[in-house]
Amino acid sequence: MDKILEGLVSSSHPLPLKRVIVRRVVESAETPLSQAQCRAMFALSTRLVLQGLDPFQRQVGRQVLEAYGRYHRDEFEAFFNRGLVLGLLQRGYGELSNRDPAILDYIQAGLRLIMSCPSVLELFELLQVEALRLVCERPPPPLCARLCQLLGDFPQCLPRGRKLSLAFCQQLVRSIAHFQSQGTREPELRLYVSQVTQVSGLLRSVWKAEPDTLLPSLQELFAIISAADTSFEPSVALASLVQHIPLQMITVLIRSLTTDPNVKDASMTQALCRMIDWLSWPLAQHVETWVIALLKGLAAVQKFTILIDVTLLKIELVFNRLWFPLVRPGALAVLSHMLLSFQHSPEAFHLIVPHVVSLVHSFKRDGLPSSTAFLMQLTELIQCMMYHYSGFPELYEPILEAIKDMPKPTEEKIKLILNQSAWTSQSSSLPSCLSRLSGKSETGKTGLINLGNTCYMNSVIQALFMATDFRRHVLSLNLNGCNSLMRKLQHLFAFLAHTQREAYAPRIFFEASRPPWFTPRSQQDCSEYLRFLLDRLHEEERTLKALSSLKASENIMNEESQTQEADHKAQVFAPCTESEERTLIEKMFGGKLRTIICCLNCKSMSQKEEAFTDLSLAFCPPTSLENVGPKCMESSEVKDDCMVQANTLANSPVGETPLSNLEVNGGCDAIVNEGPIKNFSAEPNSENTTNAELDEVQDNGGMSQRLVGKSTLSVTDLLNYFLAPEILSGDNKYYCEKCASLQNAEKTMQIIEEPEYLILTLLRFSYDPKCHVRRKILDNVSLPLVLELPVKRTTSSLAVDLGSWSAGVEVSDIGENLAKKLKPSGADEVACPRLVPYTLSSVVVHSGVSSESGHYYSYARNVTGSGPSALCHQSTAVSPQDKLLTEEGPCTVVENELDMEMPREWFLFNDSRVTFTSFQSVQKITSRFPKDTAYVLFYKKQNSTCGFNTNSANGLWVNGDPPLQKDLMDAITKDNKLYLQEQELSARTQALQAASASCSFRPNGFDDNDPPGSCGPTGGGGGGGFSTVGRLVF
Repeated sequence: MDKILEGLVSSSHPLPLKRVIVRRVVESAETPLSQAQCRAMFALSTRLVLQGLDPFQRQVGRQVLEAYGRYHRDEFEAFFNRGLVLGLLQRGYGELSNRDPAILDYIQAGLRLIMSCPSVLELFELLQVEALRLVCERPPPPLCARLCQLLGDFPQCLPRGRKLSLAFCQQLVRSIAHFQSQGTREPELRLYVSQVTQVSGLLRSVWKAEPDTLLPSLQELFAIISAADTSFEPSVALASLVQHIPLQMITVLIRSLTTDPNVKDASMTQALCRMIDWLSWPLAQHVETWVIALLKGLAAVQKFTILIDVTLLKIELVFNRLWFPLVRPGALAVLSHMLLSFQHSPEAFHLIVPHVVSLVHSFKRDGLPSSTAFLMQLTELIQCMMYHYSGFPELYEPILEAIKDMPKPTEEKIKLILNQSAWTSQSSSLPSCLSRLSGKSETGKTGLINLGNTCYMNSVIQALFMATDFRRHVLSLNLNGCNSLMRKLQHLFAFLAHTQREAYAPRIFFEASRPPWFTPRSQQDCSEYLRFLLDRLHEEERTLKALSSLKASENIMNEESQTQEADHKAQVFAPCTESEERTLIEKMFGGKLRTIICCLNCKSMSQKEEAFTDLSLAFCPPTSLENVGPKCMESSEVKDDCMVQANTLANSPVGETPLSNLEVNGGCDAIVNEGPIKNFSAEPNSENTTNAELDEVQDNGGMSQRLVGKSTLSVTDLLNYFLAPEILSGDNKYYCEKCASLQNAEKTMQIIEEPEYLILTLLRFSYDPKCHVRRKILDNVSLPLVLELPVKRTTSSLAVDLGSWSAGVEVSDIGENLAKKLKPSGADEVACPRLVPYTLSSVVVHSGVSSESGHYYSYARNVTGSGPSALCHQSTAVSPQDKLLTEEGPCTVVENELDMEMPREWFLFNDSRVTFTSFQSVQKITSRFPKDTAYVLFYKKQNSTCGFNTNSANGLWVNGDPPLQKDLMDAITKDNKLYLQEQELSARTQALQAASASCSFRPNGFDDNDPPGSCGPTGGGGGGGFSTVGRLVF
């Protein structure tokens, strides 16, 4: 058989014919063969694998070796013995060198075939010795990477014993120091980087399995980079090891280096320079953290000579790294620290001044969000340095011209940055550098610390903070001397915008804003919290305005007559009208909804207008969609606790009318909601409306039926369902005052005034009457980036009694005509809906399977009021019989383009962790993680500035936000100083612990107080953590 196979592969027969014959040879491996025949086949396949002239011969060799080795394992065990393996590793195979990666490929294939054989243990012992020998011979990157892959797949081959393991790690570090790329083209560089990553990954595995080998390995690394031998320059690939060093060791390692009397200044200078060179390694994580830590450590022990020499030597190299996007974040962090700490002379800053303008223009030409973000950081840095080293107008004028359109930091912030960064501010106890590890340095956003099941609050606060116009209004308020909830929100927003912390603890605001019925440290509903918070802020502002007005009126009443005094009192406590000034919550989130009920018997109508701050959208039940056109409110579909909730706003005296939401269940499963219920059926009684009349109305429910066949609902579908006509029949009949009896009726809801920020809550929690538990609807809902809201601004001759039902409307000519027009019969409306475009701003996600457990986090982006008008037309009139809400309006065409233009404009806020994300991640979250579903949506009205001028007269605005009041800035400055003190104290504690404890491999990014099973840094997918089973809300 071996002769036939050998002749076949070397013959000139067509390749398809060869493959057919080879397949039969492989299949014949199942037949019994003599030991000699097996050995011949093994020898032939080995030769083909190692010396095959083309890929086909090598592939045939691997197939034959695997097939015959699997069916004749005993014979292969005898063939693949210690002598064969040792010969391959030391002498190679024929003309094939023993340093060829193909040798290791063959050995790895053989090990897989005899893993269950006793002789494999002997081969493991042999390979432990040979692996150490190989790394001592400084293998090139391809061979070393192949060896590390074999050792990773078979860790039994790693050298055993502390002495051998330590020697292996140290020699592997030295081998990496000798790595050099074999080419300069991109494919070659990518291959080189992957090979280095393979080697460093094996070292990480060894360090994790045997922590005792870590510190000696790092000592070997420092010895290499601190050597003064000019004939050997260590490879920059050593940077790949930095990401695997536990960040908890920063303090103790840096202190050990900077205080070791055996480390000379020249060696430290050499090591620091080479570490700065590592910034050019594309996949080096945390290099900037270690560089900055070493710079701070040297300043703490007052080794200023080293700092001056290194800064002047490397500052231009670090600046040049800003041209390369992959290494830009780390380079900018190091550049910022080097410049801001070098405060005794402008020499370092002036070295880079000639290169600033060209880099700024390059960032502006890019137009990418990442380039813009880095330009913002670079501009702030340059502004600080020019402020500190004033008096060089001839040098700075070109820079000022280049950055004239960029925001300028406040003088207070500049002073704060300079004070924190000076070398003299570095305590000899070495402050911790772990603050550099937070997401804030990359995203510029601050997280919120989880205070114990407060993720429901954190996600809502971050969504409100990212509502740009609302945040700016809050920050611009003059609330000095006021202890209101709005003042506490302003304080929280100010800290989120300006603190140096990676995460802020909102304890004061939590205690002030927590609803009284919310049990501390327990699961709560974020939508309920949001509703309560907005209502509190609204009522508080109304009360303060009323008290202010009362105080003013009292001053007037002291000078006027008793009659005038009574008039003033009446005015103070009169209900708010549209002519009065609206509250901030009304301006930002307030809209109006009109509900019209038309009796199907006498055609009389009653209507009511009410304010809302959010719309609660129910899911359409499939059963009702298949059988019914419009929504039918039958007795079997109406649960005890949910049918319609509609609370009015600003139409009653102060303290009596909470600003609330509108919920319409419309025949869905009962939605868990605590609130007043309006019942439209007083008693089950007569049924005057004929079935024909009902059928006439129900035939107009095509919209609902169109949703049945859809695999994925969209927000547009749910909003259509919310606004669709609803039939009140059966036990839910409407009591018509004109008919003086219960009648079938049609209820229609119309949005007549749109809010600046549209909040939509998807009603996902339903009550299961069989199990008496609240279950979650896990249906995926598509989120449009641009949403068009139908708004009906009609001018009716009928008087509308705000805040009460206008029952018993007479069917005069006008009333009858209006009643006919309000029927969904295809007739013309009084006014066609005007489509108002909205842009998605924030999404609060609930991760979990029920309301009793889970986790909240939010996606958000900065959306200003004056969005590009070209994205969508501002308003479009459509006929109501065509569509209630366009599902694929003109705006949808640009959704993908919008997100592609700004790939890093979205942020993921997951308690204390903030990271960049994309709109694609938002859209696909439920499809990737079925338990993670969008719950609360914030949409911003396009082409609207809310009457808010973002231009600052004094030029002190930072990032478009108004300048903070002095007491707020003082509080932030004080807290930033306190933060540095906390870091210093933490560094001392960590140093003491690290000196006596072994290495910790706790992954970075978890909240320090996360309990087992709580959500970690992964964001989506239920928050990850170590377990998602039985997780509580954190």
